[in-house]
Amino acid sequence: MITLYGIPNCDTVKKAQRWLTANHLDFSFHDLRKDGLSERQLREWVSALGWEALLNKRSTSWRALSDEIKTNIDEAAAIREMLATPTLIKRPVLSHDGSLLVGFKESDYGTLLP
Repeated sequence: MITLYGIPNCDTVKKAQRWLTANHLDFSFHDLRKDGLSERQLREWVSALGWEALLNKRSTSWRALSDEIKTNIDEAAAIREMLATPTLIKRPVLSHDGSLLVGFKESDYGTLLP
């Protein structure tokens, strides 16, 4: 089962969706804004990928954070902020058979998926 996590209006998420569809791969879409993300799930991702890989420091959500939060960011703070503001999570996150990918690169998707 392939699950694509993201927000529907994100261009990178749209590219990933188009690629999955073009390659005839069934997937479910999990809207991080609408459906949220459990702390347990986020902690599993952080454990597998590292919080730095998941935290989108180029997002408008990151720029909206206070300088104090940005200056003192660590794993605990990153998890807290990503749970409070899911758009801080770099997207998309693709989950397939226990493997995770962050972002979209066609070459990466091609090696991970059947």
